[in-house]
Amino acid sequence: MRIAVVGAGHVGLVTAVTFAHVGHDVAVTDTDAEKLSMLRAGECPFFEPGMQDLLTASLASGAVTVVDSVGEAVDAVEVAFVCVGTPPRASGEANLIAVERSVQAIAQGATGPLVVVEKSTVPAGTAERVGAILANAAPGVTFGVASNPEFLREGSAVEDSLHPERILVGADTPEAFEVMRRLYAPFTDAGVPLIETDVATAELSKHAVNAFLALKVSFINAVARVAEAVGADVRDVADLMGSDPRVGRGMLSAGLGFGGSCFHKDLLAFHHLSAQAGYDFRLLPEIIRLNDETVASVAKRVEDALWNPEGKKVALLGLAFKPGTDDIRFAPALELARLLFAKGAVVVGYDPQAGDAAKAEVPELELAASPYEAAAGASCLVLCTEWEELSELDMVRLGSVMSERLIVDGRNFLDAEAARAAGFTYSGVGHSK
Repeated sequence: MRIAVVGAGHVGLVTAVTFAHVGHDVAVTDTDAEKLSMLRAGECPFFEPGMQDLLTASLASGAVTVVDSVGEAVDAVEVAFVCVGTPPRASGEANLIAVERSVQAIAQGATGPLVVVEKSTVPAGTAERVGAILANAAPGVTFGVASNPEFLREGSAVEDSLHPERILVGADTPEAFEVMRRLYAPFTDAGVPLIETDVATAELSKHAVNAFLALKVSFINAVARVAEAVGADVRDVADLMGSDPRVGRGMLSAGLGFGGSCFHKDLLAFHHLSAQAGYDFRLLPEIIRLNDETVASVAKRVEDALWNPEGKKVALLGLAFKPGTDDIRFAPALELARLLFAKGAVVVGYDPQAGDAAKAEVPELELAASPYEAAAGASCLVLCTEWEELSELDMVRLGSVMSERLIVDGRNFLDAEAARAAGFTYSGVGHSK
């Protein structure tokens, strides 16, 4: 099938190369001219494991073509995916201007029957607006509308896209469902479940899933505060909770909390949608408050360990919001850096992928080329992002370059015994072991 992808960000580009990989022809476009230039040069505009290889292969084979406009992208295609940003407005409401403009451009450029698919995370009811725009398109062109939320995890998005646990499609007509079944046949033929529902249910499900995952993260971090107070180990508590199949172990790792663009904006958008629908879903902003509290708690721990943080150097290891990505949006490490700067500390960070982006976001942040360079002369080291390479740190070497041997493990990731054996005062989240 021939498909178009409007938006070449984390969702759109992964979608494009995945469909190309399974045999479809994909035209991809974006409003960012620099991003299109990078793609034409064969360069992925963001870091995601496996993406560069898939992009290189799909461009070389011609399965993916990069075009300058939506009109060019949707010419003679059967499906057009809208994969643009939906950032929060000041009210928390999702800003859907990019969605609207994309759909308008699709309506103007379509040359034949076309299914327009919401891949962007949008509030329930958006499809009605999309349908209204398409209804004003050129006579003789018929459209269907579908919601096909993504459930990708940054850092493993390629794997999640190539081998999804399930595919969710909400559509408004039998014809749209049939087109989506053909599109996803390479996956369903391999045994991936295809869940079909109405459009509003599919739209709402995405917000509900993200809100619940964020709730699990904030919940275990709140439990960690209690565990510290009573002398329990939150890691063991999480294991015991996770052994209950009704709960599950996923997303129950205490630490600095969640980051990235999705959880924050989707919680805000879900709360705004609920309020508009007449229900005050007060749990949703509380999830964000608990998450913010977690970063503040770690900052207080660093401050207490340093006694007087003014002028003292703190090394942050890991700046991306999670390992496997260069995304620093709502990264807990950067919020921690801001809190430490406010106390007069000197903050130096290291990240194998996100350093430049972090520096652009927080100019006061000093960057180091290695964990050991970051630690040189530091009074305290804070593990913020659990990159695999950081699990192999030489604690003796770290201790030899630091001015004080203090470690705050914001992800319960480092070897506490090795750290203490090297003379460190080690502090994890939610435990004292």
